[in-house]
Amino acid sequence: MKNLLGLVILGCILTSSVALAEPSLIVVFPETNYQTSSQKIFFLGTAPPDGEVLINSKPINRSKAGHFSPSFPLQLGENLFTVRRQNQELKIKVIRVNTSPELPQGIAFAKDSLTPAADIARLPGELICFSAIAPPNANVSVILANQTIALSPQPQQAQLPNNLAALTGQNQPYAQSSVGNYKGCTTVATAADLGKPQFQLTLNGKTITQPGTGKIQILSRAELPISEVTVESGVARTGPSTDYSRLTPLPKGTRATVTGKEGEWLRLDYGAWINSQETRILPGAIPPQTIIRSVGYRQLPGATEIFFPLQVPVPVSVQQSEKALALTLYNTTAQTDIIRLDDDPLISRLDWQQEAPEQVKYTFNLKKAQQWGYKLRYDGTTLVLALRHPPNIGNTRRKPLANLKIVLDPGHGGKESGASGPTGYLEKDVNLVVSKLLRDDLVKRGATVVMTREDDREVSLAERQAIISKEEPAIALSIHHNSLPDDGDAEKTKGFATFWYQPQAHSLAIFLQTYVVKKLGKPSYGVFWDNLALTRPAAAPSVLLELGFMSNPDEFEQVVNPKEQKKMADAIAQGITEWFRSVR
Repeated sequence: MKNLLGLVILGCILTSSVALAEPSLIVVFPETNYQTSSQKIFFLGTAPPDGEVLINSKPINRSKAGHFSPSFPLQLGENLFTVRRQNQELKIKVIRVNTSPELPQGIAFAKDSLTPAADIARLPGELICFSAIAPPNANVSVILANQTIALSPQPQQAQLPNNLAALTGQNQPYAQSSVGNYKGCTTVATAADLGKPQFQLTLNGKTITQPGTGKIQILSRAELPISEVTVESGVARTGPSTDYSRLTPLPKGTRATVTGKEGEWLRLDYGAWINSQETRILPGAIPPQTIIRSVGYRQLPGATEIFFPLQVPVPVSVQQSEKALALTLYNTTAQTDIIRLDDDPLISRLDWQQEAPEQVKYTFNLKKAQQWGYKLRYDGTTLVLALRHPPNIGNTRRKPLANLKIVLDPGHGGKESGASGPTGYLEKDVNLVVSKLLRDDLVKRGATVVMTREDDREVSLAERQAIISKEEPAIALSIHHNSLPDDGDAEKTKGFATFWYQPQAHSLAIFLQTYVVKKLGKPSYGVFWDNLALTRPAAAPSVLLELGFMSNPDEFEQVVNPKEQKKMADAIAQGITEWFRSVR
């Protein structure tokens, strides 16, 4: 399946394009002219089980039903493959691209190697670093305003694999040549618009100069811009791109001082980065700081709301742990002397401390380890934290899930087909089949079930998240089937997997993984903490289940078998039932 913010998880890397010479020989993946940076690739397809299938004249292993997914090494550039069965033949070209910048020929900088590549802004005295790729033994420097900064050849540094490598067990760093990699840094003490740096390269007595692509600005500490979050949930990150990890989302109305810029990303005063498209600049505003005095609360049916009256809406973060939830307010100084908190179904005690100047932490000590979701919003300048109470879990044997609402999310749909099996059967279709079987089983047990889709239609990730937030179910499950990145071992990789993100979903993830694997005797692919769109909702414990691998020739037969689909739905429903009993 695909993480629709990029690559989300394994199960969606395949597309559904099907190349066929005759109906009896099918190669679903890769399509011809497919491009990848991986060192190997697997072929996914099927043919009648009698006779041999050869790829580049080598016989390949197939399942009893005739499916196959062998892997082959790739050289840089074009790789030609011939898939043959009897008199049928398919020719497929796979292109392995080089992701490492190539050293330039002659006196030149490598294309697109000059950094900073985008406009940046920094505070006075902060490091500003430059890099370039140029021929070895060159003299490389940068001219910025009245400074000349020498860029030095860099020692070898480990190259990190991407996050998906954790899913294939290949997440070890590897050495990468640093030949031709030049870097250097400087500082500037006063505010100024410095324009574009000029990169200079001297080799064999010849010199060239090339302007950088990004402008450099030094901000005035006395005139820093103030931003305000304009979307319902601003995405805060640890760095200035979507490659960086997410932090607690910032509620609409949050204000913070901008202390740096990089392209379209803003660095906020408490350290997080946010895309400028999710904010607006408030002309004339002063740096937002607040004191906090009394803290109030009220009990609602199913939730406790805590009110934090503030002078301005400031950045916040949430940290969950076993039997505790902590809320940190930044740019905030406590004058808190009174907190009212009566006996509460959820909270045993509320503590606070000034952890650092302008940083206050409130810790909610909870009566039970299992947490059921929270929501965070600004009501004017008052921060409101809503903590959900435990659901009323059914006690009857016939209706053990009575009073419980469950959201089921059949992954993909419409144009988003997800992974493909060796026959071309699509993940979106099997997700819906199993989700409907699971829905019927849960309803028989007394649950109220809300489906994010009940037919083959496209539902955006934001829409799916909104359904969970609106419905406030006891739990939410997203149903998927898995596949592998290009360099995965599709012939051997199989099994059931569970993904979680919010700590409140960890117990459910571990329980379901253990229960289903044992109940069905399936291989365990593992339990993963993963920042996915459908594990991210904080309003309820939300997990994503990968029921099996579309890309494994043997497991695919179970995935599409109606009897096995019913067994899977029954096992998940019973696992859910047993989990609710365990946390009652």
